[in-house]
Amino acid sequence: MSEKTRITTSSGIPLDACFNPEHLSGFDYFRDLGDPGEFPFTRGIHSEMYRKKLWTMRQYAGYGSAKESNKRYRYLLKRGQTGLSVAFDLPTQMGMDSDAVLSAGEVGRTGVAIDSLTDMRNLLKGIPLDQVSFSMTINATAPILLALLVAEARAQKIPMESLSGTIQNDILKEYIARGTYVYPPLPSIRLATDVIKFCTKNLPRWNPISISGYHIREAGSTAVQELAFTLANAIAYVEACLETGLAIDDFAPRFSFFFNVHNNFLEEIAKFRAARRLWSGIMRKRFGAKNPKSWVLRFHAQTAGSTLTAQNPEVNCVRVTLQALAAVLGGTQSLHTNSFDEALALPTTEAAILALQTQQVIAYETGVPETADPFAGSYTIESLTGTLEVKAKNYLDRIQNLGGMPLAISKGYVQGEIQKAAYDYQRSVESGETTIVGMNKFISSQRSTVRIHKVDVRIEKEQCEKLAKIRSTRNPKKVDKSLALIEQIARTDDNLLPPIIDAVESHATLGEISDRLKLVFGEHKEIPKI
Repeated sequence: MSEKTRITTSSGIPLDACFNPEHLSGFDYFRDLGDPGEFPFTRGIHSEMYRKKLWTMRQYAGYGSAKESNKRYRYLLKRGQTGLSVAFDLPTQMGMDSDAVLSAGEVGRTGVAIDSLTDMRNLLKGIPLDQVSFSMTINATAPILLALLVAEARAQKIPMESLSGTIQNDILKEYIARGTYVYPPLPSIRLATDVIKFCTKNLPRWNPISISGYHIREAGSTAVQELAFTLANAIAYVEACLETGLAIDDFAPRFSFFFNVHNNFLEEIAKFRAARRLWSGIMRKRFGAKNPKSWVLRFHAQTAGSTLTAQNPEVNCVRVTLQALAAVLGGTQSLHTNSFDEALALPTTEAAILALQTQQVIAYETGVPETADPFAGSYTIESLTGTLEVKAKNYLDRIQNLGGMPLAISKGYVQGEIQKAAYDYQRSVESGETTIVGMNKFISSQRSTVRIHKVDVRIEKEQCEKLAKIRSTRNPKKVDKSLALIEQIARTDDNLLPPIIDAVESHATLGEISDRLKLVFGEHKEIPKI
């Protein structure tokens, strides 16, 4: 190998052939790593980690109708899944009912269609809400979906304080990486903080926000960028909550995070360790949090969908296994393992079960959970942890100099950094510099026999018929009154969750509530940058 050849991680961090103590000389904190469960939590948030309790095996699922998704959830729970994670279709994410003109062709495609309390009731049928942790990947319409869950819990006489789970509610990353926004940034942040304030007061076991680096990474960022931009978004939410009068130690302990697990095994483990260390310092030093629970970064991890290939999809099983192992070695609190067929379609039941069993093998057969932070003290891991922290801090300083994350987003800085990283990576794949097994190298001539899941085209028609029936049988005066109250409260600083809960209980639909909020907040239209 020539002297000019340089081997780096996916974030461009140089890798020597052998790491030694001198690699750690620039990082003071390595002199005293401390133990797991102690500040700054580099080695994990619990003293014994998985020896006492395994991570939550939370498989992300949702497709077609609420009844179909309910069957999948109950099947997975019987097979050992320990938490539910709901995927919603695009109309639900974008604040549109299934019978809206723009919903045509998208109903039930990328997740489950939820239009009303009837759908939520069907989705949760037979699932004990006070016993199962429930996660919802929803952002722009997060207040409405949380209201539907609370309304169903009320109907089942389940106290709100018994509900446990997470709602993503991270709208900032939608403007930089994912695109499922509805309202402009400022009112969207107001809705996010309304959810946080409501949960802080009424749902003590609920995580009211899951700040997501996952979609930032899927958009093409590096590990450093994923880490930095996720924490920058989190800082923005903390500042927004403080501005509303919430005390830091009242809400910060329930903040949670959501990270990607990519292919660069050692870098991913180090990324999670650096994330914990950075966040604990931010919370204790920058925001003055006194409660140790406020210093703790708790996170869910999901294996990287963007790394899965349609060519030789069976090879994806290997990728997912290694990514899942990196998440566990990095100290995740819950984990979703992607199904090997996801580059082709929604997962089949068989593929979803294999993905779950991948976690179960790691948990029960490898011995990995039997010690906390098994890679601690590795010169390579500790050096990568320190370098990731330093590089992420540099990004955080730049964002601070731009006026904070909302302004950095509005100026296009964050998007530009991700786009450049994505372009560089794609160029390396196309040139062959980066190897993708089965796609640009080691290509198999054997034809795949993977069975593809197909969404029933009748679902959209049935969903629209169900909506028509709901509108014809509900009390129209009660619905109109509840929608008018939402519009009224939206023009004040009062919390929107109580009137939204009342509205969904009167069988107002998600689209009707979203449209009423648009009258006050308007809609966000991204301006193309030429």
